[in-house]
Amino acid sequence: MLGVTDPARSREFYERIGFHIDHDVQVDDATWFIQATPPGSACSIAFGRGLSPMQPGEQKGIMAVVPDADEARQALLEAGVDCTEVDEQAWGRFVSFQDPDQNAWTYQELPARG
Repeated sequence: MLGVTDPARSREFYERIGFHIDHDVQVDDATWFIQATPPGSACSIAFGRGLSPMQPGEQKGIMAVVPDADEARQALLEAGVDCTEVDEQAWGRFVSFQDPDQNAWTYQELPARG
């Protein structure tokens, strides 16, 4: 669950960077549930209204595995998202960015497995 200030703005952001919107249900005035899945992932996130005590921007540790960090970075830039350069480490290649509420993400390209 992510804390967000504007569910519609967050939905637009995540769609723009290639997430699939699995569900978007406004249950009532206090509850709005949006589920989104990163491209190629078996895991998803949820955000909206009335879902979590987490404040917008409080989530600082989401990591998703991508097949190619350079391609992921290029896609973020083309979508107008500020992101880091690719950070090369022995345990992977990383690109970090934030959503409109400053929730922080890292995309990781895993090293070749032996």
